[in-house]
Amino acid sequence: MTDTRALVEDLYGAYARRDFDRVAAMIDEDVDWIIYGPPQIFPFVGQRRGRNAVLEALGGIAKDYLLERYEPRIIVVDGDRAAVMSDVAFQQRSTGRTVSTQLANFLRFRDGKLVEFREFANTFDLVEQALGRFIEVD
Repeated sequence: MTDTRALVEDLYGAYARRDFDRVAAMIDEDVDWIIYGPPQIFPFVGQRRGRNAVLEALGGIAKDYLLERYEPRIIVVDGDRAAVMSDVAFQQRSTGRTVSTQLANFLRFRDGKLVEFREFANTFDLVEQALGRFIEVD
């Protein structure tokens, strides 16, 4: 049996180091991946199926944002599943603005590979940061 905590630490460490070859190696060929958010603002969000589609989405993130910080703060493991709360910051390439938030990720591994991924954030706040203005709500 593979140690889920070690897999999580390996995956997040590789992402933080920008070791995308290692990240790719840890993603199952048939991964089910969802980042929740508005695709009109963040075109890389939504559901992706399969390693190639996920790598394309990660490439979309890298195209629009420069990773400044990705620090897992809480990792909870239950068998082959993990929940991770991370403190993150990305620099928006088009404006130079830093967008920062906490992300909640839910992962499942099988045979040492990531087979399921869900990401949640305060997307209203992220949209305001990305747009560089407050959104009026009546």
